[in-house]
Amino acid sequence: MSAVSCPLSEDQFLCSICLEVFTDPVSTPCGHNFCKKCITEHWKINVQCQCPMCKRAYGTRPELFVNTFISEMVAQFKWSAKHKANTSSSEQQVAKPGEIPCDVCSGTKLKALKSCLVCLASYCESHLEPHRTMSGLKRHQLMDPVEDLEGRMCMKHDKLLELFCKTDQVCVCMLCTVLDHKTHEVVPLKVECEEKKTKLKITEEEIQKMIQKKQVKIQEIKHSVKLSKEDADREIAKGVKVFTALRESVDRSQTELMKTIEKKQRTTEKQAEGFIRELEEEISELKKRSFEVEQLSHSDDHFPLIHNFSSMNAVPPTKDWTEASVHQPLYEGTVRRAVTQLEETLSEQTKELLEDELKTVQRYAVDVTLDPDTANHRLILSEDGKQVNDSDQVKNVPDNPERFSSCTCVLGKQGFSTGRFYYEVQVKGKTDWTLGVVRESVNRKVNIILSPQSGYWTLCLRYRNEHFVAADTLVRLSLRSKPEKVGVFVNYEEGLVSFYDAEVAALIYSFTGCCFTEKLFPYFSPCNNDDGNNSTPLIISPVSCARVGQLCV
Repeated sequence: MSAVSCPLSEDQFLCSICLEVFTDPVSTPCGHNFCKKCITEHWKINVQCQCPMCKRAYGTRPELFVNTFISEMVAQFKWSAKHKANTSSSEQQVAKPGEIPCDVCSGTKLKALKSCLVCLASYCESHLEPHRTMSGLKRHQLMDPVEDLEGRMCMKHDKLLELFCKTDQVCVCMLCTVLDHKTHEVVPLKVECEEKKTKLKITEEEIQKMIQKKQVKIQEIKHSVKLSKEDADREIAKGVKVFTALRESVDRSQTELMKTIEKKQRTTEKQAEGFIRELEEEISELKKRSFEVEQLSHSDDHFPLIHNFSSMNAVPPTKDWTEASVHQPLYEGTVRRAVTQLEETLSEQTKELLEDELKTVQRYAVDVTLDPDTANHRLILSEDGKQVNDSDQVKNVPDNPERFSSCTCVLGKQGFSTGRFYYEVQVKGKTDWTLGVVRESVNRKVNIILSPQSGYWTLCLRYRNEHFVAADTLVRLSLRSKPEKVGVFVNYEEGLVSFYDAEVAALIYSFTGCCFTEKLFPYFSPCNNDDGNNSTPLIISPVSCARVGQLCV
């Protein structure tokens, strides 16, 4: 099929008789073209054969020749028209809200495919055709459709804003560079765009890194939720197990209590039944003798009376029931003993729970070392920062802001403002000590008031065997045994500070509902030396995780 370099027009391929696109085009000797059917029918109707176009007459009907070139052109035109129709229906869409409409379309606006920076107009597929075929329009600069093309024109000189003034950071036209921005650094928009694209790429990379960090954080949070759910499920299972055991123990104790009481009652009833049976037998014998005596006393026969008088006159022997009695069983203490047994069971369950609880908090063990910059000038710290005791002597050390001046205490180097942490301190052999956590901002130069209001959450041993916690008021604790190693656990978010007897896995005391707003530090006070009676140091001990059989720190 021949190629055509110019656009095809429908008017070029219309038959002058039917005014439709040629079908089987043929040529007359005069050079005009018609549909074969149309010219044949035309000559049948008219007596004189002449050309409908030029009116040339023929004496005889001329021979018609098929015009191969026109046939090919018609076929190409039909294909092109069909292709354009398909393109119009599939690609050219009506402009939707937010899309750039064609500026040339009248009536329904089609979606623009390109915008011309020279014409300052946007075109759909059909109206863009001249810019693709006409030599003068081919040189125009086309771009993806945009709004407000007039805004790309210099308001002062009515020229295209195609340059960028780096000095004033504005877009300018060619005249601007000669008049208003003559001494400024001006570059083409393309150059500036490439530079800004490079910066945007760096910004995009930074944003992607931020996104990745936040995605990682999301995964961490999801993992934390998963771990929390697993912990919750374990605690629920543990609680169900414990309370099931307690219910079974209560039911078992109740059953045993009822059996014991019922057994005692049955024994009493059996004894009473034996007594009643014997008494009824004796009553029966006595009634029988009474009847015989009555018969004998009313008899008119003297001989039987005299003969049986001796045997009938004596009261028959019976058991002495004076001291006999039914002993009521003693139930006092039965219920108490059952409750005591329950208490022992509950105590065993509580001990197991505390052991599990201690193992759990020991997972959050941290490596704590003493901070010499906070130590009171009387204190002696070991080289490894794990032991402290009072020297009874004042050392010459700098009175820096961090140091405690009036109290023999020291803080740990490590501070915590989130999460959970746990550490253990050996207090064996000491008569006085204080342990806990404090706020970073506590006043270190005045006499200390141990209370949460002052920023201290502490446990104390005083007077050799009396343990206290400084809550809203001083609370004396009643402990079964004197702890030799104390564990300190903090859950920052939940506002919890707990103290444990780490040797026997017992909870000593918990501060709950605390409101932490700043960093917390471990707090240690070995208290005064007391002439050598309290010289044993406080020792930060490595935490042994019994559950996993290894050191936690």
